[in-house]
Amino acid sequence: MEKNEDLKKEVHSFWNAQSCGTQFSDKEKYTKDFFEEIEKDRYAKEPEILEFADFKSGKEKKVLEVGFGAATDFMNWAKNGAKLYGIDLTVEALSHAKHRLELYGLKAEEIKVADAENLPFDDDFFDIVYSWGVIHHSPNTPKALKEVIRVLKPGGKAKLMVYNRKSILAYVFWMKHAGLKFKWGQSVADVLWNKMESYGTKGYTIEEIQDLLKDEELNSVKVKTVITYYDKLKRFNKLMQIMAAIILKLVNKKTTGWFLTIEFSKK
Repeated sequence: MEKNEDLKKEVHSFWNAQSCGTQFSDKEKYTKDFFEEIEKDRYAKEPEILEFADFKSGKEKKVLEVGFGAATDFMNWAKNGAKLYGIDLTVEALSHAKHRLELYGLKAEEIKVADAENLPFDDDFFDIVYSWGVIHHSPNTPKALKEVIRVLKPGGKAKLMVYNRKSILAYVFWMKHAGLKFKWGQSVADVLWNKMESYGTKGYTIEEIQDLLKDEELNSVKVKTVITYYDKLKRFNKLMQIMAAIILKLVNKKTTGWFLTIEFSKK
């Protein structure tokens, strides 16, 4: 594996070329049509975000989003009255957030380029720290988790999502990139690292996340998985979708979803 900073540069290069989700709109960049098409696609494919984030819960609270990307969730925190802060690894994401805020006449307290392993905020500062599908891209995810905890106020709540290595999508991905190519020695983790989005992407299990959090001063830790659009293989042909439906009848749905959600409060 590359050194942390070398890997971080590769992650930066990938996401700076195109913020997550922007590939699903062919409208003129930074227009209202562009942003609304991105939002429509995001919540159609990932409706679980709306319940999990509970944007209304951020009203009048200090909220930090770690890795805001195209700023879709970020805007919904802003629309619901959060005292909003955000960081992203890329200038591309920062540009999306600035244009989006201006277009809708909204504001954030602070948005800047920074990384999840070194959050540029004081200890015990935020009521809510939110991050959806980001910190598994960070080279040192355990450090990113510790940073989330550090900047939370006592009683503050974290709402995070990382990928689940023991999921239907991860196994299908392994079959595509390793199994069908007779690379039997390649693990699911290897395939995710090399082939899933930016280089170095990791998938975790419920037990691994619980282990990372067990010695922290936390309350109400909830780690679970969500069966998603991606586990149902909706991006694939009808035969693949039928296969996924059959598999879903046979597996434990509580542990095999691609999204692994993490919630806790700080003591």
